[in-house]
Amino acid sequence: MESVLTPLRQIAETGGPVVVILMVVAVLTLSVVLYKIWQFARAGVGRHKALTQAIAAWDAGAQADARTQLARSTSYLAPVVAMAMDSTNHATPRLQAEAETLFSKLERGFRMLDSVAQLAPLLGLFGTVLGMIAAFQALQEAGAQVDPSILAGGIWVALLTTAVGLVVAMPTALALSWLEGRMEAERVLADKAILTIIAPSAVEQPSG
Repeated sequence: MESVLTPLRQIAETGGPVVVILMVVAVLTLSVVLYKIWQFARAGVGRHKALTQAIAAWDAGAQADARTQLARSTSYLAPVVAMAMDSTNHATPRLQAEAETLFSKLERGFRMLDSVAQLAPLLGLFGTVLGMIAAFQALQEAGAQVDPSILAGGIWVALLTTAVGLVVAMPTALALSWLEGRMEAERVLADKAILTIIAPSAVEQPSG
């Protein structure tokens, strides 16, 4: 653990308060991403086998079998599908609103991740500007005894904040893109399920 903390401590001391802020943001962002992955897994995002079987059975006209399959489903969308099956007035907007309510719970934190992906590079650039100002001030104070190493050292320290900002922003953008892609697939499934239940391609065949 110390072998990991020591370089991070050195980077924080070299980069100054802007790097410290970015490191804190990175920890918070990682916590949010891990929580969203756990939340998705717990809700069963992407795992709708019994639900899709129920929808297919309903579409084929086997409504009794569809209800049996739905009862086996652990999908978070199962209550919305059950509501659609029990609906007598086929209120599609209401069903879609119920599904959106579920999606909104899964999408909490997306705006924070989007903000980090956009603002982390800008915060890093802000730190670079501050570092460049400090470097040129040191160069001015040196007067006639100008040492190029003073300017070079100040520049690489200043650029460090931009690098840290990009390191924070790029994985955050990738994680957000993946999470949004999963939710887009969930919306497609929910819309198809609602429309299929409301307007199946077959009607239930009478028994006997």
